[in-house]
Amino acid sequence: MFGLLTIFIMALAVSFIFSLILKFTGLTEESISWMIKALSFIAVFIGGFVAGGKGKERGWMIGGITALSYTIIVFLFQYLGFGKVFTLEQTMYHAGFLATAMLGGVAGVNLTTSK
Repeated sequence: MFGLLTIFIMALAVSFIFSLILKFTGLTEESISWMIKALSFIAVFIGGFVAGGKGKERGWMIGGITALSYTIIVFLFQYLGFGKVFTLEQTMYHAGFLATAMLGGVAGVNLTTSK
């Protein structure tokens, strides 16, 4: 739960900041899309890291569960709220999120566990 909460808090903060940037500058969403994607992967990595650090073992599995939980919540919002399923591009991003969170979980276990 801590990792998932971390992801959503970071996503909320980044979304708020970028909405202000888009509102008060001449930038367009297309011009900053690469930055939004990069920050999404960073948020998922940090979420996996936090989850792995709290779990203390099996970081790959804890990170994977965190990413799958995130994916399921996003999918449910999109499907129930807008009646749309994931596109192929979104599926690929969420597969990348899974790998990134698993890597973050492994790093979280290895860097927070004292030997």
